[in-house]
Amino acid sequence: MARMPGATWHPVRNFTKGGQDSVRGVVVHIMAGTLEGSQAWFNNPVAQASSHFGTGKAGALRQWVDTADRAWAQAAGNRTWLSVENEGQGGDTLTDEQLDANAQVLAWAHKTEDVPLRLATGPGDRGLGYHAMGGSEWGGHTSCPGARIVAQLPEIVARAKKLVAGPTKEDTMPTPLDVWAYRNKKQNEAAKKATGKEIPDAYGYLQQVAADNTALRTEVAALRKDIATLTELIKKG
Repeated sequence: MARMPGATWHPVRNFTKGGQDSVRGVVVHIMAGTLEGSQAWFNNPVAQASSHFGTGKAGALRQWVDTADRAWAQAAGNRTWLSVENEGQGGDTLTDEQLDANAQVLAWAHKTEDVPLRLATGPGDRGLGYHAMGGSEWGGHTSCPGARIVAQLPEIVARAKKLVAGPTKEDTMPTPLDVWAYRNKKQNEAAKKATGKEIPDAYGYLQQVAADNTALRTEVAALRKDIATLTELIKKG
């Protein structure tokens, strides 16, 4: 049995027990529907369809079929490819959260099945693929997941590589504002210990000033719009 950590387990009834012969890679699909609707469909024996994983637009990641078992997502590709159905309609792009979820699946497949972190060029290749690349042997779904999502596949690979590599030195380096906030905190602790009084939080003060300025600019813009409207009414009157 192979269930992905981080994915919520929601088993469905449509699958072939122990039918996953190998894993060449991960195939990206579009649901033409919702996460809940697809899950209900995959539990309907009439559907003759399912997927290993599914993502919601807000980032939910579900596992419907154990990766030791064969999901019914891309016909002749079912025996050798894992599948990810993504909430949405034809012509959509994946949300940022869905890109992350797909990258998590690809990174996990790389760690567990040695799937290469690259774009697959066809059914005989390995890596990250998409439903339409399988042609008629994969059901002839030429619009799944759609050109806009296919264009996002390199970003999924890039994010998967980052997940596998782990945080870089740059990711963990403090920003100048982090340093400023830290120094202000230390100065405040020293002043309170010496005098019993706290010094103003400069960083927090500046953040509040910036927020106040933004609100003021919004109010001024609205006032200018009202003045312009009133001026036009006066001219017409």
